[in-house]
Amino acid sequence: MDIEQLVRPEKVHHSVYNDPEIFNLELKKIFSVAWIYVGHGSQVSEIGDFFCTKIAGQPVVMTRHKDNKIRVLYNRCAHRGAQVVSPESGNAETFRCCYHGWEYGTDGTLIALPQPRGYDGSSVLIDNPDYSMGLVPRFAEYRGFVFASLCSTGPTLEEFLGPLTKSIDDLVDRAPDGEVEVAGGIARHLYCGNWKLVYENLCDGLHPNCVHRSSIEAAQEQDDAVFSDGAGNIGIRQMRQNGAPWEFWENQVGLWAYPHGHSLLGDYHDDEKLVASKNDPSFNDYLLAMEAAKGKARAKEILGVTLWNTNIYPSISFMSQFRQLRVIRPLSVDKTEVLGFCFRLKGAPENMFRDTINFANITNSVASPVLTDDLEIYSRISSGLKAEGNEWIATARGIGRDRREKDGGWIAENGLSELHIRNMFDTWMSYMVA
Repeated sequence: MDIEQLVRPEKVHHSVYNDPEIFNLELKKIFSVAWIYVGHGSQVSEIGDFFCTKIAGQPVVMTRHKDNKIRVLYNRCAHRGAQVVSPESGNAETFRCCYHGWEYGTDGTLIALPQPRGYDGSSVLIDNPDYSMGLVPRFAEYRGFVFASLCSTGPTLEEFLGPLTKSIDDLVDRAPDGEVEVAGGIARHLYCGNWKLVYENLCDGLHPNCVHRSSIEAAQEQDDAVFSDGAGNIGIRQMRQNGAPWEFWENQVGLWAYPHGHSLLGDYHDDEKLVASKNDPSFNDYLLAMEAAKGKARAKEILGVTLWNTNIYPSISFMSQFRQLRVIRPLSVDKTEVLGFCFRLKGAPENMFRDTINFANITNSVASPVLTDDLEIYSRISSGLKAEGNEWIATARGIGRDRREKDGGWIAENGLSELHIRNMFDTWMSYMVA
């Protein structure tokens, strides 16, 4: 397999989406090397808290040890290799393997053995680091967002994030108290398709007017006078916005791409269109809390930011303006798991969090008339790529009209460009041939 021949300036070979051998290589070359999102510090806010996830298919656990510091451990017993921590989240004083009872501290250190004299004369000793659960080579956090890498070398987390730290800043800065926390559970779904499809779709300005036509038309026909508890209002505005004319996408929507495969769709929505209306009492209370905490000028500056989907390649996409985050987990070449999380803005009225949940249910849950359209498309792509014919997938829209930015990124000609896809495959190639 000649990897270097699979990506060309205007197209990519279909095998990058449906070849199991390439998928397995991606786990080794990309997901075992890049910084991968593990979780948020609020998910392990108390000593002994833990949250389990996976990196490149390997089980890991994020914990908060008694020194109040976060660790990311391999979730594997050093004895016979069993997964030690089974629940997805919880609190524990120690971690005990259910197979033979080896017990570990929440920092991964081996602290107890059953019948220890059976190991006399061997290297199996309490506190011997060779028999710990093992720390992931690198882990770091930026404003509460925890990432880890299975590779001991490479760029720092902030170097990896680059200008995209502004999207995390945008989310956290919207909290009057300057902190956010994960709340409201996890919305999960699987789709039949390659993991790259969701990243391509989330910053694709061309698809909403086509894929989401049924929900657009339903929203346009909806009488604004109909009673809603708030969720319907949010949904109607979201669906109508998807039906904005092409001129809007060409003249008012921005698309940016950055090193390491990241991308950003911006200037799509503003607070007048999609979050709680400014004449809504809950928004007024929120605005007052923001102004009291940060001053009127700073509050206006923060709320004037109009970022939409931010893709941090290759593990998450989030909406800072609407307090939503999606974790993308590749399971196989044609099966992907997506986990949706919501954030509560500390210091904001509780109704603002209700808006966050409503938005998630209307746009990002499997009951959403918007998300289900996208899932159908992923399935059709996965099916269509099995057909013989043209071996190549076009990525040429807007090519040659991207402009370099001072921060090292690129800005597309308009919001209908495929710049973000070309950028991701440039990064994909750099990982795959390294």
